[in-house]
Amino acid sequence: MGKLLLKLFVKDYKDTDNPVVRERYGKLSGIVGLLINCVLSAAKIAAGAITGVISVLADGLNNLSDCGSNVVSVIGFKMAGKPADKEHPYGHQRMEYVASMIVSLIILVVAFELAVESVNKIISPEPFEFSVFTLVILCVSVAAKLWMFFFNRRLGKAISSDMLKATAVDSITDVMATTAVIVAFVISYYTGVNLDGYMGCVVAIIVAAAGIGLIRKTMSRLVGQAPDSKMVKDIKERIMSFDGVIGIHDLNVHSYGQSKFYATAHVECDAAMSVMDAHTLADNIEHDFVTNTDIVLVVHIDPVVLDDPENNRYHEMVCRIVKDIDAEYDIHDFRTVKSPQGVKLIFDVGIPFGGALSEKQIEAAIADKVAAQDSSLSVIATVEKQLVE
Repeated sequence: MGKLLLKLFVKDYKDTDNPVVRERYGKLSGIVGLLINCVLSAAKIAAGAITGVISVLADGLNNLSDCGSNVVSVIGFKMAGKPADKEHPYGHQRMEYVASMIVSLIILVVAFELAVESVNKIISPEPFEFSVFTLVILCVSVAAKLWMFFFNRRLGKAISSDMLKATAVDSITDVMATTAVIVAFVISYYTGVNLDGYMGCVVAIIVAAAGIGLIRKTMSRLVGQAPDSKMVKDIKERIMSFDGVIGIHDLNVHSYGQSKFYATAHVECDAAMSVMDAHTLADNIEHDFVTNTDIVLVVHIDPVVLDDPENNRYHEMVCRIVKDIDAEYDIHDFRTVKSPQGVKLIFDVGIPFGGALSEKQIEAAIADKVAAQDSSLSVIATVEKQLVE
């Protein structure tokens, strides 16, 4: 069914890297969800009002909030699909994150309202009327939401959309919430124990948990989440595949959407390489990324001295010292400066985030170990955090 809808309503649906196709995926998900949620919401709210079952009414209001979420999703994908302009030179794909944040806030408001109504039901319980029709509506809702979960999960994976993945998660939480309502509805009927208000609270908690989880994930994206380790590894391997590249460091990746990345990298090459050859190397790498990936890469060339035995000896010594402190540390931009007072070793130390030692402690440890091997040497080390795969 899901694949049939894609074929019917999404032209070139296999071209998922195309922003236009991506927008169509989002619109399809939003419109299908809107239609289903409107029907479920109307049926549950009517059934809840007729029977007086607050948990059924609460479940219907939850579906009504999903309608609002679907509208926001469609608008979000529409705005995210806009091309770059003078005011937004990096495009509008982050509008997906803004839309996700609005959806999550709607979910939290609904959860609060459900909780208030449910607590009132616990304090002042009211008899309710059992209805086979209501039970059928709830069972159909579970089946429909389960289908929406698989449908949105498939679309979300196809275009790597957090928005659609969040919609899928919301659908499965709806399945759990509605199932809980069914259980309480049946138990209350056969035992006479009124669980309506309590189950309404359970539904509210499930809905709130989904909203909070979505807020946390979206906030992480908006603040500036680090790229996944596979992307970092792929970028480094792609750069290292070019002839003349010795190493890479100071890699930074910025996301402006699921398929919009900007990156900078310092690429090491032989200092004996001419300026024009180094410039050509940088151009070739940048062009390769623009042509074959979703990443706009800017390359900075760092020359490395390879034919100075003394420089190489000092470099190897410092490498050993740094690796002894932590195997994940590495050094770059290494050079030596001679003066009447001795030799200065100048370099940067790349460290991963979350290490046990502070930058000052690392600098002091390196300086002490170098001095222990040769007191005529002095160290100017700059410690900086870096992305690691």
